[in-house]
Amino acid sequence: MKAIWYEKTGKADEVLVCGERQKPTPRPGEVLVRVEYSAVHPSDVKKRAGFQPAGFSDGFVIPHSDGSGIIEDVGEGVEDRRGQRVWIYQAQYGRHCGSCAEYVAVPSGMAPKLPDNADLSIGACIGIPVMTAFRCVHVAGDQTDKTILVTGASGRVGYYAVQWAKLANAKVIATAGTDENCQVALDAGADWALNYRESDLAQRIVACSGPGGVDHIIDVEFGQNAKVSAEVLDNCGTIATYSSSKNPEPLIPFYPMMFKNVSVHTVLVYNMPDVAKQQAIDAVHDALSEGQLKHRISAILDFAETAKAHELIESGGVAGCVLIRVSG
Repeated sequence: MKAIWYEKTGKADEVLVCGERQKPTPRPGEVLVRVEYSAVHPSDVKKRAGFQPAGFSDGFVIPHSDGSGIIEDVGEGVEDRRGQRVWIYQAQYGRHCGSCAEYVAVPSGMAPKLPDNADLSIGACIGIPVMTAFRCVHVAGDQTDKTILVTGASGRVGYYAVQWAKLANAKVIATAGTDENCQVALDAGADWALNYRESDLAQRIVACSGPGGVDHIIDVEFGQNAKVSAEVLDNCGTIATYSSSKNPEPLIPFYPMMFKNVSVHTVLVYNMPDVAKQQAIDAVHDALSEGQLKHRISAILDFAETAKAHELIESGGVAGCVLIRVSG
């Protein structure tokens, strides 16, 4: 089968190889998926660059955790799902073979059925961003009539977090770094969108939320935003954060948070509890079936352009999904 792989970490155009590798055979409990689209996420790029463990246990890594395709075969103990259209998540987490190949074998539960009305390109967008966003909205409990602040609301996770929050019947205050991206957040359903580069952000957030402040924050930059978060949260407020790239070892405003009984939930989709993953999968199926989620695909590149796709993510110039067209 054709595949993209790397045997060492480094720059995309120096380490990514396009060639032929052996087609996998599904083991017990697995399904073999003929991949149509492979999604490129920042985590995939960081692994290839060497900033995160890549997993060279077999001497090479086929990158990318998410994708979509059609089940071609099933392993022992799996019901006959051949011909089923699926979306794939976590294909390369703790494994050396991800979705950037003609075929990938994954545990059956990591290839949920894609509703008939959803295109395979949409299926490839789901995995990490949509499941992370769902968990961030719901990890702190029922959000009905609550006010949720979503930072980085035009980003991959933030864009879906706005939508999940609205589906949970919450009011949403979004922040983004440009007026254009604020409009993206409004288009996703946010009730208010604020440019965080402008002054007095905390005061502007509270002006939207009301004097009590916000009930819950979904945060893309925990360390950088901790001071503002402490200022705008209501008593017993909660934070769900999935990244702190700009300040990975932050100083926490402990007492301002303690005096408000703030709870912080960190979210990593890969090792979420199984029950939380299943809740997200069920919600995804229902939302896709009802056409309730909007999606943004920034680029679809050919298989041979995988290195270019990695560079596109690294440039920071795209906020939507970047996909590799594997078939054809």
